[in-house]
Amino acid sequence: MRADVFLVEAGHAATRSQAQRLIAAGVEWRLSPLAPWNKVAKNGDDIPSVAEVKLLDGAEAKYLSRGGLKLEGALQHTGLAVAGLRCLDVGQSTGGFTDCLLQQGAAQVIGVDVGHGQLHERLKSDPRVVCVEGLNARALTAESLQQGCDDALSEEIVQDDEDNDTQPVAPYAWMRNGGQVDEAYDDSDDAKEQDVEAFKAERAAKARARAEGTLPTERRRKPGREDVDIRPVFDLVTGDLSFISLTLVLPALVPLLAPQGHLLMLVKPQFELQPGQVGKGGVVRDAALYPVVEQRIRDCCAANGLAVLAWLDSPIQGGDGNQEFFVFARRAA
Repeated sequence: MRADVFLVEAGHAATRSQAQRLIAAGVEWRLSPLAPWNKVAKNGDDIPSVAEVKLLDGAEAKYLSRGGLKLEGALQHTGLAVAGLRCLDVGQSTGGFTDCLLQQGAAQVIGVDVGHGQLHERLKSDPRVVCVEGLNARALTAESLQQGCDDALSEEIVQDDEDNDTQPVAPYAWMRNGGQVDEAYDDSDDAKEQDVEAFKAERAAKARARAEGTLPTERRRKPGREDVDIRPVFDLVTGDLSFISLTLVLPALVPLLAPQGHLLMLVKPQFELQPGQVGKGGVVRDAALYPVVEQRIRDCCAANGLAVLAWLDSPIQGGDGNQEFFVFARRAA
């Protein structure tokens, strides 16, 4: 079996891309405790299905994506304790930041992403997580977020119950008793011919609607999700966004922060500069431009009522080789 596929299927990695990073960091396998270890040189190397595997550096497997390692480093640097906090994760994607927040003790994480179907299944099934898809962070409002949460937590129930209790009593019901009637027989409750025909027409219409998929539906919360808190007010907002400047997103995020709430966002210089300032492959190679990016983000924070508490290097470079940063800020009371 391919090494990267083996690591995913054996539970060592959540995705093949994560498995490939583990292989780059060092993976070995053996067939028995007395056998020598074999090094995996490349992603396509074969690992027998019954092999024992050893990760030489398991850091990549701690979270669902490398984003979790980035956020972990930023939380350690700032000293921010997230235990018990309600958090908003903007640009949730596969869930690296969300995974980190939960492992640090966050009470709830509501995630927003413009894409669909990216969040890992392990987080989708976590009762502390709400995943809102197809929502652009730039256009985020308290109302749209709350509606998105309600949509994510609800389902449409088809009203397809047969109501046999209201079926009309057929006319001439006395004939069921062999035609035996006496003076005590009361036929006042027997349906009239038109009642029976109307009932038949109603049943036929429902049958057609069922066949066409147009039965009426009722919207309700999914089982076990009835009491999930979707108030659009958060103790902490985090985010890892691409292809958009944070200066376009921060104005939408600040109103969602509670007074004295914190913001910890990953800053990617390639999306904060002009095209002519970004080198080949989208990499910012001129370190002199980093202060320009920092000042631009600081100015935007100040304009939106955020006090910047720290500006720090991301502990891990971006996948494209860019140096990334974190801005740590607090909303005014």
